Amino acid sequence: MASFKPTRIQVYPKLGEKVTQDTLYWKNYKAPVQIKEFGAITSIDFSPLAPHTYAVTASTRVHIYGPFSQEPVKTFTRFKDTAYSGRFRSDGQLLVAGCEDSAVRLFDVSGRVAIRMFKGHTKAVHVADFTSHGYQILTGSDDYTCKLWDIPNSAELTSYKEHTDYIRCGITSKLNRDLFFTGSYDHTLKLFDARVDKSVMNMDHGQPVESLLLYPSEGLLVSAGGRYVKVWDLLKGGQPLVSLKNHHKTVTSLCLGSNGQRLLSASLDRHVKVYSTTNYKVVHNFDYAASILSLGLAPDDESIVVGMTNGILSIKHKRTPEDSKGAVQQKRQPAYRIFVKGKNYVPKQEDYLVSKPVRQYLAKYDKLLRKFNVSKALDEAMEQWTRLRKSEIPMAVIKELDRRGTLKNALAGRDEKELCQLNLVDTRFTATLTTMAEMLLDIYQSTVGMSSLVDRQLLRLQELLDKETEYQQELMEVLGMLDVLFASAHPRKEVTLPGDGANGLSQRTRLDEALTYSS
Repeated sequence: MASFKPTRIQVYPKLGEKVTQDTLYWKNYKAPVQIKEFGAITSIDFSPLAPHTYAVTASTRVHIYGPFSQEPVKTFTRFKDTAYSGRFRSDGQLLVAGCEDSAVRLFDVSGRVAIRMFKGHTKAVHVADFTSHGYQILTGSDDYTCKLWDIPNSAELTSYKEHTDYIRCGITSKLNRDLFFTGSYDHTLKLFDARVDKSVMNMDHGQPVESLLLYPSEGLLVSAGGRYVKVWDLLKGGQPLVSLKNHHKTVTSLCLGSNGQRLLSASLDRHVKVYSTTNYKVVHNFDYAASILSLGLAPDDESIVVGMTNGILSIKHKRTPEDSKGAVQQKRQPAYRIFVKGKNYVPKQEDYLVSKPVRQYLAKYDKLLRKFNVSKALDEAMEQWTRLRKSEIPMAVIKELDRRGTLKNALAGRDEKELCQLNLVDTRFTATLTTMAEMLLDIYQSTVGMSSLVDRQLLRLQELLDKETEYQQELMEVLGMLDVLFASAHPRKEVTLPGDGANGLSQRTRLDEALTYSS
């Protein structure tokens, strides 16, 4: 008896992602190091000075981590409630953070106790940052106000109340100590000048603003809110330059990388997108296990730090040439020994080669086909993961059933749930799927209108066919236009006709007369 031949799965070329310099650059990171924090991580800020430690704000603590440490090297716990927005000063010596209890605390990085406490807000302070000269602090609160504080005197300098909702993000200018920006849940961005008693520029983001970022030249401002990332041209009075909608959920954090050549955005959809700042197209994408609240990038892109809603801090360090070389050697050495094992043995003339019978391993659908359970074999091939990720497998099973003449038997006798499972759309297999659809209509035409699930699938099939027909008509129109263009662009050649005919007229003259007469 002949052995059973497994179903032949046709291999199709993969359209994998295009490998670019950005792909190679951003994939050159080690496996992430994960640290469990005490709560959701709302802020990550890198120190501007070497060795570039970073402050992680989570729950009622602000932890400071070293570049490669997995334990905090310093912890500030003098908060009565949830802490927010831990930021370093430009010299890396001071750190400021807001709190849910409406107070703002200033810490010396080398100490533990708050050296200053600023009280004046009436609700939670989510924004805290230093001005460019380092002697003043900007704060923004849920009481709709933003304030400037003097550090040496612990005094309030200026207060603005122009927003009509919570202020959740803000940033100060590094080139001018009097300028700062705020973003609010009232959908607006405002530019303030400490020398003026009101805002000097207003922009409408259209969504509650979650994060702000200023380019190093300070000619462009980036805002994130809702699903949108928007870039504003400040030199043209806050004119919108570009609007990006590449995330599926709210964008929560922004940062710049590659010395300002790349823009990174993090979102609650668990993705970090990398954009080129020249054309603002996505050049790379990172996936994470939970929704992202905060994002930090070390200088020279040495490490990417991400804080998530589940309290996990994920740290990816860039590979060095030594790391890559060591990894290649560790993988290659045992594989090479196994590969050459027994290869140096030379058989003699009197030796007999005894080969073991190769055991045949069948897939589950092949086992069912071997037992002639055609309906179950089709169900197994139509499993959701297989249907969506490897559509060539169910197509191979359908072709095999059609070749055997049992496809109609496999499709018959199904209830509405089993019929809805036969849902496969792939333009590569149009011919086979058309045959299958015709069989389904022949078998179940008497039950149309009896099940809402089946009727919905039939309407979807009709919509797909109508769209495909429209596409074909549009393609035919485009093809006709191209034919006309190619014909008009083709150079005309003069055809030399033979000499005079028998009646004394040339062939060309007779041809012209015939054309005139016919017209």
